[in-house]
Amino acid sequence: MEWKADWGLRARMAGTMLLLGLLYVVFIAALSLTDLGMTGIVVVMGLFMAGQFLFSDKLALRSMGAREVDREEYPELHATIERLCQQADLPKPTVAVADTEIPNAFAAGRSKKSATVCVTRGLLRTLDDEELEGVLAHELAHVKNRDVMVMTIASFLSTLAFMVVRFGFLFGGGGDREGGAPVLVAVVASFAVWVLSFLLIRLLSRYREFAADRGGAAITGKPSALASALMTIDGSMDRVPDEDLRESAEMNAFFVIPIKSGFVGKLFRTHPTTENRVERLRELEREMETQ
Repeated sequence: MEWKADWGLRARMAGTMLLLGLLYVVFIAALSLTDLGMTGIVVVMGLFMAGQFLFSDKLALRSMGAREVDREEYPELHATIERLCQQADLPKPTVAVADTEIPNAFAAGRSKKSATVCVTRGLLRTLDDEELEGVLAHELAHVKNRDVMVMTIASFLSTLAFMVVRFGFLFGGGGDREGGAPVLVAVVASFAVWVLSFLLIRLLSRYREFAADRGGAAITGKPSALASALMTIDGSMDRVPDEDLRESAEMNAFFVIPIKSGFVGKLFRTHPTTENRVERLRELEREMETQ
């Protein structure tokens, strides 16, 4: 396998981290207007960041109701991932399965050695062997590109800012008029940070999906298999119960195919359209055939 570094993705990840760093400064300045105090802010954010960095993969798996599975339970799944890891020159990740009918998959973890690849029962029932291989290769490409770690860090700031917006008035002592104005400013600033970090995540996520599609195709040598899987998954979403969709919507940015959620969901969608991804994969297939 010939793996080409995606400098476009690397540049976007570096730019995202730089802009997120600036947003952190704004966010801390906003929190300084509350009753937490600078020492309290540093301690709270330090604990949150350490927890997010160290346990983000476990939190993602728990939110999906997923669990680690061994070779005896899913021998074919383990064998496929091992073969793809050899082709991609990657250490074998932890393998997990989520007990949901949503046909999807995602990768989590802070490094190549600590990565986890999770698939749902719905995905295993929906795809054939070649399509499943394409999806697994796509997720391994995320691991090889190291964009999973960047998305984890980016998601942390967005989540924390949203919590301040939601519970901001509790930080300022409720209805205290003298402290009300600073708290309001902090909440408004936190809202702005949440929106901007939200948009940064979406912009990076869209490009990283194209990059993972290309990487997955390079690992398997079969762009058409991933294209077929994307169309199959996209066509199966309408048959998933609404309750399952709502419970898993928070993982949208990590899924191979996002959960559809109406006009607003399309406006702030985390992924490029399935049609665009399939078309690019077909173009890549034609290029491979001519080489």
